Amino acid sequence: MSTVLALLHLELDVVQAQSLKDKRRAVKSFKTKLGNEFNVSVAEVDGLESHRRCVLAVAMVGNDHAYVASALQKIVRLAQSHRDMVLTDDNVGWL
Repeated sequence: MSTVLALLHLELDVVQAQSLKDKRRAVKSFKTKLGNEFNVSVAEVDGLESHRRCVLAVAMVGNDHAYVASALQKIVRLAQSHRDMVLTDDNVGWL
């Protein structure tokens, strides 16, 4: 039995946010979309008190390394194309 666990960090700049409330609204919408579309767990892990900076951790578990890698790349592309945020960095770790 093989289990693949990947952790993707996305560093985002929420360019339209003028307040923490604006940022949280945009981030919550994005987190919900990721969870529903890709069946992943998502948490904001850094930049909690900044009204523009956000770091999300996205965890995905599977049994096929290629499938998990492909899904994470789709998530990165979705973050790159998001209208309310700019992706400034992404990093994948495998466990």
